[in-house]
Amino acid sequence: MHPIDFSEAQREGKGFQFPGEFEITAVGNASASLPTHVPQWLERAGLYVLHETVRHRHSGGGNFVSVTVSFRCENREQYEAAHRVLRESPDIRYTL
Repeated sequence: MHPIDFSEAQREGKGFQFPGEFEITAVGNASASLPTHVPQWLERAGLYVLHETVRHRHSGGGNFVSVTVSFRCENREQYEAAHRVLRESPDIRYTL
């Protein structure tokens, strides 16, 4: 997969602006205590987690849970690290 070129969007004032606050959602196994673990994993990655924003929702069948949390980051590398650290868990199916 080729990296995405964000240079045109940045020149036009579109896209992500760093530093900033961002939101991430992780979807995974309901039995994995993700509402507790997701903020912890983000903090271990060096991100400032806004704990008051953590929310979660179970799927209709109860097998999965989505956890959404806001965090602060200084640059795109930190933003990408947030997704990477969550996707490393075998209990996370995907991140948004």
